[in-house]
Amino acid sequence: MGRSNEELGESFMQIVSKSVELLPITCVILTKNEEPAIRDCLESVNFCQQIVVFDSNSTDKTSDIVFENGSQLINFTWNGSYPKKKQWALQHPSILNDWVLMLDADERVSNKLRDSITEFFASGKSSHAAFDVEISYTFANKLLKHGHRVSKRILLDKRKCAFPILNDLNVKNMWEVEGHYQPIVNGSLGQLTGKLIHADPDSMFDYFSRHNRYSDWEAHIRVNNDDRVIVRRAKSFHGRIFDRMPGKPLVFFIYSFFIRLGFLDGKAGFNYALALAFYYWQISLKVDEGKYVSQIR
Repeated sequence: MGRSNEELGESFMQIVSKSVELLPITCVILTKNEEPAIRDCLESVNFCQQIVVFDSNSTDKTSDIVFENGSQLINFTWNGSYPKKKQWALQHPSILNDWVLMLDADERVSNKLRDSITEFFASGKSSHAAFDVEISYTFANKLLKHGHRVSKRILLDKRKCAFPILNDLNVKNMWEVEGHYQPIVNGSLGQLTGKLIHADPDSMFDYFSRHNRYSDWEAHIRVNNDDRVIVRRAKSFHGRIFDRMPGKPLVFFIYSFFIRLGFLDGKAGFNYALALAFYYWQISLKVDEGKYVSQIR
């Protein structure tokens, strides 16, 4: 764990020189105590010329696993202001390539997604500045094949993409990573085929704790119209539609479990739809709370 930056750089260049098939991509992975997840994530992106892990002072064996993989690790300590972690990583001088594949540690690049990325670079031409991909979720130890689907902007031309700055630093339980929105793209968007696998190894306790914190931020955005406009612009097309929809908890459950055939995933599909419906219910309660607090001040 005590390897110097020079040694890491030499190790990285040795890895690159051994393969002519690596794609001119820097994979950026965000971590904080991701020991159970990081190894699988790293192995799924071994087609990238450079892999850089931006770690937030992990106290487990995350860094050891990163070094064993031959990847670079850069520590990130949030100073409480912008840029937050994703933008800080995207603009970091250690990034060697213009194209960045940005992932969380609990995400995996599927074989079909890898092939889609490879085809894009093999074509040698594209007017796109970023690419979206559909996510497949693992919930309650089951890979869901039906139900709600979202897209994530993961392949970015760093020269043409940036995460917006919001007036959200005073949000209760604020955290160091940007909220649930995509980077703004100065250019056209492409769509990758295949799936990004989201395989969160954390317990249900951690899942609900995390979403309780997320809902604080989501409620703040809905109460503050200026920020809501910015975030809506940074969402996917379907995300913008859903953002305007009333009765989200019930609508989401019906959409995910019935319309999108979540019931075919059995108990896991039901629990996934119910858990996210509960999340949107939390947000609606906190929105009402925020409006009330604003009125009495």
